[in-house]
Amino acid sequence: MSAGQLLSRLVSALDRAGVPHMVAGSFASTFHGVPRTTQDIDVVIDPSRPALDAFLAELPESEYYVDVDTARDALRQHTQFNVIDLATGWKVDFILRKQRPFSEEEFSRRAPAELAGARVFVATAEDTVLAKLEWSVLSGGSERQLRDVQGILQVRGAALDRRYIERWAQALGFGELWREVSDAAP
Repeated sequence: MSAGQLLSRLVSALDRAGVPHMVAGSFASTFHGVPRTTQDIDVVIDPSRPALDAFLAELPESEYYVDVDTARDALRQHTQFNVIDLATGWKVDFILRKQRPFSEEEFSRRAPAELAGARVFVATAEDTVLAKLEWSVLSGGSERQLRDVQGILQVRGAALDRRYIERWAQALGFGELWREVSDAAP
């Protein structure tokens, strides 16, 4: 099974359970920018407790590893949990949407897309840039995250809403990093 087939199966389970989702991370930056290999898929979700339980019930133990208690804790604490496909070893990180204005706007801007053959919602290019900048800061300066941003700038260029990025980069505390990366872009 390919990553796209896995993503399609999991998105179908999310849809049946009524869990809004958005593909983010490396899959989103590859969609909007320069492809790169990755070992996992990041999916932001915004479920109610009943919807999360319905989603978890869709994942048979014979096909997936998931710790139900960890998933429920992640919902309470707005963190993340993972699901591992036992057939392929692919790991999917389910990230609970943060309770802050940027994350609310980011999630509301998600767009339908076909990604690796799966019909999904994906973070916009601008929101992927912002998330990658934030992850770089949180990880102590990850060059991989900054390369992903540069790849999006290279591919999307003038089509990006730079005012939107600048506004949120300032509000989130990494406006200077955005200016450095943006100024260095071709």
